[in-house]
Amino acid sequence: MIIKRFLPLRLAAALWIALAFWLTAAGPARAESIAVQRASLQSDGSGWSLDARFEFELNSNLEDAVNKGIPLYFTTDFELSRPRWYWFDEQPVSVSQSIRLSFQPLTREYRVSTGGLQLGFASLNEALAVIKHVTSWHVIDRNQVHVGETYNASVRMQLDIALMPKPFQIDAVNNRDWNLASDWKRFTFTVTERAK
Repeated sequence: MIIKRFLPLRLAAALWIALAFWLTAAGPARAESIAVQRASLQSDGSGWSLDARFEFELNSNLEDAVNKGIPLYFTTDFELSRPRWYWFDEQPVSVSQSIRLSFQPLTREYRVSTGGLQLGFASLNEALAVIKHVTSWHVIDRNQVHVGETYNASVRMQLDIALMPKPFQIDAVNNRDWNLASDWKRFTFTVTERAK
């Protein structure tokens, strides 16, 4: 009778030990991420441009994908908003820019392209260095902001699987190796004068 009462407790204890062992053996599940090291706005003559630096590494699966000719797209999002006590926040700016990373097997060259601009690099690290530093990206026109007002600026970068070829989008949705994104980096921006 006593043995029958303790049997479920022993079984439960054994299950807890097995679960604890499995969790420690599996190691912590960690999603790769992009860190926003810095972000600032500079006057550029017709408004303001974003200068931002990101830090990340490609995991082995993403590196293999690039080397097999699958292009990767990194999208940087920028938003500008101003809180209003009487209504929803004003959002005068919300823009995105995508950069394409690809590998050309014939020339053994990594290419970084955005818009009509395309640059070639001998190594993956050189190509990633350009992607990690967003510079002189015009994000705010003069007429979108008011002098003397303070705005909340936000910037982030992510691996944009929506721009990849369709067969890879399906795999990427179910595969944590393709999750590469930063949190929003927020900072304030006060318009002291019109951009010159």
